[in-house]
Amino acid sequence: MSTSDPTLSPPFEASEPFAKRMDAEDGLAGFRDRFLIPATDAGSPVIYLAGNSLGLQPKSVQQYLNEELDDWATHGVEGHFRGRRPWYSYHEMFRESGARLVGAEPGEVVMMNSLTVNLHLMMATFYRPTADRYKIVIEDGAFPSDTYAVKSQLRWHGHDPADGLILLQPRPGEHTLRTDDVIDLIDEQGHEIALVIPAGVNFRTGQFFDIASITAAAKKQGCTVGWDLAHAVGNVPLSLHEWDVDFAVWCNYKYMNSGPGAIAGCYVHERHGRNFDLPRFAGWWGNDPDERFKMHLLPEFTPREGADGWQISNPPIFSLTPVKASIELFEEATLPKLREKSQRMTGFLRFLLEGHQSKVFEIITPRAPAEHGCQLSILVHDHPKERFAALEKAGVICDFREPNVIRAAPVPLYNSFMDVWRFAQVLADATG
Repeated sequence: MSTSDPTLSPPFEASEPFAKRMDAEDGLAGFRDRFLIPATDAGSPVIYLAGNSLGLQPKSVQQYLNEELDDWATHGVEGHFRGRRPWYSYHEMFRESGARLVGAEPGEVVMMNSLTVNLHLMMATFYRPTADRYKIVIEDGAFPSDTYAVKSQLRWHGHDPADGLILLQPRPGEHTLRTDDVIDLIDEQGHEIALVIPAGVNFRTGQFFDIASITAAAKKQGCTVGWDLAHAVGNVPLSLHEWDVDFAVWCNYKYMNSGPGAIAGCYVHERHGRNFDLPRFAGWWGNDPDERFKMHLLPEFTPREGADGWQISNPPIFSLTPVKASIELFEEATLPKLREKSQRMTGFLRFLLEGHQSKVFEIITPRAPAEHGCQLSILVHDHPKERFAALEKAGVICDFREPNVIRAAPVPLYNSFMDVWRFAQVLADATG
């Protein structure tokens, strides 16, 4: 069985030899050996398709962490300046590589805090409601932490979320948003909207939104625009500076493989980074480094130019170290090549699942490759939890979102086409 469907190009075959051939021809296949793959109780590698929730550990992480521990043991506090990677300027190593991840200019990206903390810090600066313009736009079904944060900001400023929160909703009977509908809403209500802040990729459906078009429409109406890129960074192509996005936040423990609770990322457009009059919550690490250690001699905060100026505390080195290990792999593999492989893998997975013609499940992720990343979301109509348990029993690690969605993410850095083939067979068995 094969297909010539242009949305699933190149043509696929529903066979194990085909999957093996794709792996043999994959120029990125060697990166799998640079990750630690969990094993089943029997000792064989699991089918790990949960990189959209927690990425696997690069093997280099342990070495880099040990080096930081050695520097601490050897130098004590002098490790800030005498270590092999001095801690004082450690965060600056991501100035250019972090910017390349999201299509930013050097200085527009900083690794700091956690995602929701960064979201609050950004809203402290960029959500400036007025009597007439105070509403916030996010997508219905956004990641819960975003919803909590946005509602709390509305309440903090004295607004009822029932009035101040605008939810982007799919049309009846549809699972994902249409870009035209989003733009129409912004055009109609833009005069009341202070902030537009959806996710770049929706965590539940895997839909990759048209960030450029939505941002342009919102800016035309005078709205500030931010994006939660938790499921987008390391997954889909981004050009935040070119798209004129005001700010963005993301975590680094999903596709960025930097460990549970990893330090997060933040982007601020350079025009804001040069505007020292913007209100912000201040801390000593966001201060001008030339004044940072003058402390009580200069008690007034002088923000550093760029995204660094939103830092509050000194960076946790042991949390930044896995980010270094991961970004090195992205720099070597390159995002364009990873994206190309990702689209082949998800296309192959969709082809296999649709070939089963099961009435038990349907794929709710958009079909067009440009409208999703690594993830396919599978809505299960009958006994979803039992069927997910059957996947786990068969050695599959993916994830389940209430009430009935299984998310599977073939990650191009460490997943193989054989992983995809094996998962499709297991799911077919689990769904009869």
